[in-house]
Amino acid sequence: MNISLKGKRVFITAGGDGMGRATAIAMHDIGAKVFTCDIDEDSLKTLPQGIETFVCDVSESSNLDQIFDEILPQGLDILVNNAGISGPTKPVEEISDDEWDSCMAVGINAQFYCVRRVVPIFKKQQSGVIINLISGAGILGFPNRTPYSAAKWAVTGFTKTLAMELGPDNIRVNGIVPGNVNGDRMERVISAHALADNIEPEEVRRMYAIGTSMQCFVDPEEIAHSICFLASDFGKHISGQILAVDGHTETLYPRS
Repeated sequence: MNISLKGKRVFITAGGDGMGRATAIAMHDIGAKVFTCDIDEDSLKTLPQGIETFVCDVSESSNLDQIFDEILPQGLDILVNNAGISGPTKPVEEISDDEWDSCMAVGINAQFYCVRRVVPIFKKQQSGVIINLISGAGILGFPNRTPYSAAKWAVTGFTKTLAMELGPDNIRVNGIVPGNVNGDRMERVISAHALADNIEPEEVRRMYAIGTSMQCFVDPEEIAHSICFLASDFGKHISGQILAVDGHTETLYPRS
């Protein structure tokens, strides 16, 4: 089975690092014309030639509008809403307005801003794929991570509702639940958890691993490959699904 996205135009948010970067490269490698943005300009400079990049703060709809004004006139086939931030790791009563608002702005508002712009194009052409990155925190509770979990639960509802609303126009919408993904972002989450609970980072890593049935972490490329499959013709009747690529997360906060 050879998955191809030849001739497809793709926009991916936060493609400079981690899962977004892996997805941008994977889609580029199987023939897609890839556009991506990131707030970190340096990370974008290391992407392969042929991937078109934009520096953008996705929490600002006007920044995204500038990108869409440039790329949408030539059409778009696939949107991957990948951007998100981890937010604070602390008890709910200690979370500030700014911490809550920034997590929501990147985690759910940005997905709405992107969908609002691409849907008219998808409806006009009677085809399109939207893939939203969720999290285990969007299907389970996550103590001391309330803004992040609330944002990701919102994405779950957003995904399910969009699939129902847009299905009659042949627009597919699915969500990916990545789980414990190796990389710098996961290391920051582990460090914050270790600090909050006053335990060693390696103990937190062990706890996160045993919180999954397969007692594992996954690589960003595994997420990218799942996204490529869902975006391709092999997934042409897959919609409204929340697909976990995580070794089956049983709990996000194992007690030590």
